[in-house]
Amino acid sequence: MKIPTTLKHKPVIVSENYKQIDGRYADKSDAEGLSLGLAQWNDRGKVDISAKVWRYTGEKWSRQSEELPLHRVLDLAILISRAKLHFQEAYRYENFYDENQPVIDRIGLQGDAMTVEVCTDNEKINEDIRLFSQSLSDDDELIGERLRTLSRILKEMGY
Repeated sequence: MKIPTTLKHKPVIVSENYKQIDGRYADKSDAEGLSLGLAQWNDRGKVDISAKVWRYTGEKWSRQSEELPLHRVLDLAILISRAKLHFQEAYRYENFYDENQPVIDRIGLQGDAMTVEVCTDNEKINEDIRLFSQSLSDDDELIGERLRTLSRILKEMGY
């Protein structure tokens, strides 16, 4: 299905077959495509680019389609990577984290740092963190393939 070009987000680079590769939702996904383009929130004289996940209900393009600034997409990739690294060693803790030190890391970005921590405000954190860990393990092949691909491309770019 073709990504619409008449809406506020103006696609420039697209992946219109995302439905076929959407992880465990492949071929059953409502996420039809991904695009990088001109952001819908652009004001006159100011142009931002964004990433968008295009969802289709079977009848129309969904309002649940998501558009994110590129730096947020990368911040999510950083957060995913750091969480995955944490869970490689989390088995050492009874509840998959150090309850006396729930901060996993502080990653320097733009003069400050992204704090990565276990959400101890979650009343069911001990149950939820086990489910999260299991899901991360179940999806290891899918996530690992994407991280290896990202790593290869970053190396090609000189990072």
